[in-house]
Amino acid sequence: MIAPAHASAPKLIFATPRKLPKVSELGQRVVVLDIAFASNAGGSSFEKTTGKFIENLGPRLLAWVDHHDSEHHRLFANDSRFLLRTKAQHGACPELITEALVAQFPNCDTLVAHGDFDGLASAAKWLRDGRECYPDCDADAFAIDTRSAEASELGQLLDRALKVDQRPEFLRSVVEFLASGATDATMLTQLAELGRSAIVMEQRSRELAQRYQAVSEHVVLVDVSEVDDAFDRTLLLLLGQARAKVAAMVVRDSVTFAAHYRSGIDFLALFGLTGGMPTVVSIPASRLQFAIDAVQRHFITPA
Repeated sequence: MIAPAHASAPKLIFATPRKLPKVSELGQRVVVLDIAFASNAGGSSFEKTTGKFIENLGPRLLAWVDHHDSEHHRLFANDSRFLLRTKAQHGACPELITEALVAQFPNCDTLVAHGDFDGLASAAKWLRDGRECYPDCDADAFAIDTRSAEASELGQLLDRALKVDQRPEFLRSVVEFLASGATDATMLTQLAELGRSAIVMEQRSRELAQRYQAVSEHVVLVDVSEVDDAFDRTLLLLLGQARAKVAAMVVRDSVTFAAHYRSGIDFLALFGLTGGMPTVVSIPASRLQFAIDAVQRHFITPA
């Protein structure tokens, strides 16, 4: 096992916007990294998830650092514990983690982080007192989270491994690996092995991308409801965006709409949603035609 960056390293907890940990499982000085505020898409809501979590934590919350869009950011504009930016302002979270920021919140005993490269790199950088985990790690996080540039060989290795293994114990090992400088040979071998499985998933996504069909002038749609083998959903949506401004992917009773994060498209406004990212949303598949029509109207230039 790779040694943590500190002798008394904070407890690591991994979460998503809709699956936050129980407050009773957390310590007395909690920092939250790269966890977006929940939206009302998919039957969730800010009030019942993020808002309730923040309220229950109370003064135990030291800091919340995030770079995902949400109209609810304004609620915390005057709360110095919250460093909240948009995706357009900061494409990835680690670039927000600085030595000066970490120094403001000493003695953190619990880190709650998103389990993707962006979140894990943020947690590791916090453990390193705001110092980058390896040269260009911040740039890798930006490249991977925005999908607008190519990450380094190490960044790609980590990104692929995380597509295959999301077990909490593996995520902790990745944070420890990054916090210790990302040089452990045993871990690098493990990442390479996992990466081979991810390459198979990527190839499957490229095969599935051949199923995209144009459903309007600016929207292509793929239905993967009956696909049982593993594939890379993010890559599949990106491949759709290479064909049209908006890609939609149906998975059983849900459909995800995605556009480039700098596209200017706001699915939240178009679909009547609140909170969350404006350029990637999931809604019930029953609203598919409504959503396609709403996107098409967005692109119609008024006479």
